[in-house]
Amino acid sequence: MMRVPLTRLAHGAGLPLPAYATEHAAGMDLVAAVAAPVTLAPGARALIPTGIAIALPPGVEAQVRARSGLALRHGIGVLNAPGTIDADYRGEIGVILVNHGEAPFVVERGARIAQLVIARHETIAWEEVERLPESGRGARGFGSTGAR
Repeated sequence: MMRVPLTRLAHGAGLPLPAYATEHAAGMDLVAAVAAPVTLAPGARALIPTGIAIALPPGVEAQVRARSGLALRHGIGVLNAPGTIDADYRGEIGVILVNHGEAPFVVERGARIAQLVIARHETIAWEEVERLPESGRGARGFGSTGAR
């Protein structure tokens, strides 16, 4: 198990740390560290603080993703999903929530607003070539794998 340093910021006091809801969950719930309720009108977006900052190791990112229940029941999503937190970022994790629903949505302090998924990634170096290797798909674009 990877251990990741986390700092709870002053406005995150008393709130739960990100946690897995079940034994095999991929994402941990992030909660809102708002001082007062934030109302998102339909079509509106807001940066919601979480009250935490983390220090990921190199080769690892954290992805901020929408919660399926909020998306289904209220049309609430993460605008830049998945949002990426890089290993060298040390600021507060913020969640850009957007209301795609038809009614205003109120974000209360401590509400579960998003998921945080930890993922390894590779760093690459480009190798410019005259021609790419052949593949079965070739240059066929969007929707081409389902076309017959």
